[in-house]
Amino acid sequence: MDPLILIAIYIFIWWTALFAVLPFGVRTQYEEGSVVPGTPESAPAKPRLLRVVVINTVLATIIFAIVYLVIMLRVITVDTIPFP
Repeated sequence: MDPLILIAIYIFIWWTALFAVLPFGVRTQYEEGSVVPGTPESAPAKPRLLRVVVINTVLATIIFAIVYLVIMLRVITVDTIPFP
């Protein structure tokens, strides 16, 4: 398989997983009890973006490995998909 396609698949998986991982462990300023003037109460008190990026990269790598194995081992092919 072309490495450029593999990179594109990984980037797609990474960005998709980011939206699932982003809210993990986030506490709002309202929940913390200290709202900074000029910000909404729903803004995160401590975003911890480095932690989110690390968790997301690990998760995306695991998902990519599964997708790669499915493609390379031909678990699912075009012939196995029932078309109407």
